[in-house]
Amino acid sequence: MHREIYRSYEQLFDRIDFDGPVLEVGAMPSHKSLLCLPRLAKQERVGLNLDGPHTFDGFEIVKGSACDMPFEDNRFGLVVCNAVIEHVPDFWNVLSEIKRVARPGGLIVIGAPGYRQFRGVEWVQGYGRRFLPWLNNNRYMNALFTATTTFQIHNEPGDYYRFSDQAFREVVMGGLDRVEVTSIMWPPRLMGVGWKPKGRQKK
Repeated sequence: MHREIYRSYEQLFDRIDFDGPVLEVGAMPSHKSLLCLPRLAKQERVGLNLDGPHTFDGFEIVKGSACDMPFEDNRFGLVVCNAVIEHVPDFWNVLSEIKRVARPGGLIVIGAPGYRQFRGVEWVQGYGRRFLPWLNNNRYMNALFTATTTFQIHNEPGDYYRFSDQAFREVVMGGLDRVEVTSIMWPPRLMGVGWKPKGRQKK
């Protein structure tokens, strides 16, 4: 995990109140795990990974699938999942399980690669069409008007998805309260934050 992304999670957990057990979906037995963040050190911490079980730095990583988690309903006060859903063909099942195991009123934080326009593309779209119309008609330069930038393909073992801000807000974080979506770095990695509604037991 890039240090800028790690720092963004650290800053997030420093400013938001939550309590209760913490689950990291896709946790690794290393100091790159989000469960190693100082803000989480006093919480009960549990990781989930297909490559388990492991014990590391005071927390257990349970062997299991993110699409069928071995935890009871409403178990965790915080569920965090970074750079996992893009690697799961049926990622919506991961989202359903995350929302199932989070307790009502619990915090859910999900990160994944996104996509956005190239920086400066607004200028090209606004002025380029007027003064340089040949750019728009050229099969290679047309990318200046229509392309987006994304994070590189990283097969672990597969790499299936990139998400728009809208998809993150309405699909990934769908059904949650007080949703925030932030773009980190360039190419963009999106981080969604939301709370499971208190009156709802499952998605």
